[in-house]
Amino acid sequence: MSYEKDGIKQIEVEELKELLKSNGEDKVFIDVREPEEYEAAHIPGVPLLPMNNIPFFLEGFKKDKEYVFICRSGNRSQNVSRYLKENGIEKVVNFDGGMLSWDGEKAAGPEHQIKDVNELKEWNK
Repeated sequence: MSYEKDGIKQIEVEELKELLKSNGEDKVFIDVREPEEYEAAHIPGVPLLPMNNIPFFLEGFKKDKEYVFICRSGNRSQNVSRYLKENGIEKVVNFDGGMLSWDGEKAAGPEHQIKDVNELKEWNK
């Protein structure tokens, strides 16, 4: 069941699983951890865009999309969500509990890292 914390929508494991299954075109899932964390274990199909790169990618985020951010515990993804909201991207969601609480399928290795703004724009389509 989702709830709000500091003005940011929070979701937990079961809701994230449902969102990933439905994967509507209006939602974009992004892992904001560091590359080595992502390569150790991540949710299959979710790309990596490390938190410290987010400010350089602002123009690539679309106001009509909903962004679901994932990190290790839910703290970094909460900060990313707040930052984007402060910069005009209203539809942000934090996966509270992060990968520490994820009990679904995991993949290892460098599946996909978003490396530039144009790639983020393509991912948003």
